[in-house]
Amino acid sequence: MATYPTLSAGIGHTPLLRLRQASEATGCEILAKAEFLNPGGSVKDRTALGLVDDAEARGLLRPGATVVEGTAGNTGIGLSLLGNSRGYRSLIVMPDTQSREKIDALRAAGAEVKLVPAAPWTDPNHYAATARRLADEMNARHPGSAWFANQFDNLANRQWHEDHTGAEIWEQTAGKIDGFVCASGTGGTIAGVGRALKARALEARDRAARSTDVVVALADPAGSALANYVTTGEAKAEGSSITEGIGNARLTANFLDAPIDVAWSIPDTESIPEIHRLLRHEGYGVGLSSGVNIAGAIRLARHLGPGHTVVTVLCDSAMRYQAKLFNPAFLREKGIEVPTWLDAAFPG
Repeated sequence: MATYPTLSAGIGHTPLLRLRQASEATGCEILAKAEFLNPGGSVKDRTALGLVDDAEARGLLRPGATVVEGTAGNTGIGLSLLGNSRGYRSLIVMPDTQSREKIDALRAAGAEVKLVPAAPWTDPNHYAATARRLADEMNARHPGSAWFANQFDNLANRQWHEDHTGAEIWEQTAGKIDGFVCASGTGGTIAGVGRALKARALEARDRAARSTDVVVALADPAGSALANYVTTGEAKAEGSSITEGIGNARLTANFLDAPIDVAWSIPDTESIPEIHRLLRHEGYGVGLSSGVNIAGAIRLARHLGPGHTVVTVLCDSAMRYQAKLFNPAFLREKGIEVPTWLDAAFPG
């Protein structure tokens, strides 16, 4: 058994889980990285570690400083816990539309949490712009007292996933992977993993060790502009989604140059039932973005055909979205199927 001396050392190295029902339904092997097993409970622990390590190496984050970030929640949780382990304070700005569970987790981790109304990216009151402004104000008063993590456009995010997450997936599958699919929030995971897998597949082809590329697919929630951009070249958003932390109306620096071959817009009516089925029949309780990823993995498996291996990401836990995922009245209001067992467990 491995022993990790610090929180940082325990981030990553997550197992691949076989999704039995999805695999049987498609004739493919559908595997998922269990990112909910990270110390902070999500894939964003990886992002937080990549950002902090890079900032420390470049002298941008000084001892005792405050880490400031705008986030839908999970990156903030990762940064706050990592900050606790390294002696930093945390100031997290997030939209007031995010789940109460994530807000409470941030406060329990010791972060100062500033909730702001949801606003478009171009609005100066957008949560990321607000975080940047607060960091600038702190540094104007006390130079070096704050560091703005900037997860959307700080390429240390993408680089960490390229160096670590993508490398892990390649090693865990022994290079026998045909497709990778996930959603994009900052773009760090899909771009970094996609770049790593395609580079390794190219090296293997040069050695005549394989004959095909790895297909990289974007699973985009309805209401995001990214799938439409990949498909048509126009960043146009359509529809809406109850998901949090994924989808975007703009092209982030981390998302640019992501080697995406195909993209789908996934409605909630397709993604949320996958979460309920996975919990009820396989015992994995995963969050909203994971449902989009599972639905995308099934689409990619059918796109490739039987006999292929597809990998996706289970980003975080269902327990961070209890008020949405396990609320029959809320789900019905959104036109989402409510399984009979959920009705019985939470009668109206």
